[in-house]
Amino acid sequence: MNIVELPIAGAFIVEGKPHSDHRGAFERFYCEKVLAEVIGERRIVQINHSLTHSVGSVRGFHFQHAPYAEMKMVRCIRGRVWDVLVDLRAGSRTFLNWHAQELSPEKALMMVMPEGCAHGFQTLEPDSELLYLHTNFYTSQAEAGLRHDDPKLKIDWPLKVTDISERDKDHPLLTNDFVGLEI
Repeated sequence: MNIVELPIAGAFIVEGKPHSDHRGAFERFYCEKVLAEVIGERRIVQINHSLTHSVGSVRGFHFQHAPYAEMKMVRCIRGRVWDVLVDLRAGSRTFLNWHAQELSPEKALMMVMPEGCAHGFQTLEPDSELLYLHTNFYTSQAEAGLRHDDPKLKIDWPLKVTDISERDKDHPLLTNDFVGLEI
């Protein structure tokens, strides 16, 4: 595994190193020892899986408020997605900046998002699947989101958005008085 810092403070890409031969392939998805510099004292407490059928679908942007904020580590295990994180942390030098990365099994990349960042993605291939590792438990009272089309973020989605949940459509737009999340 190789760890690469992203332009968003505290965010990383972890490059996997698949081993392939005539039988197939093997790849380490997570190694606490190697990832210690990224996760520090945190621990993975929850693993989630998503399947999105339609190309152009968007999920997100999702995050949890403190004290339930979580670091997320996201991998695409089937298909291909355009994965996006948005920095919402008060006082961060990269506040309201976003970073996108194409994820697929072939690329063998994992996006690491620190607490206080919102996450969303768009499917680039049908039946795309993501595996999420979380450092905090899902807490419904702490969940929140941003709109995928918020004009303050100016997210440049690679495809026309073809499908989005009603819940995600109803997330609020950022206002001028939003100063960020306290983490």
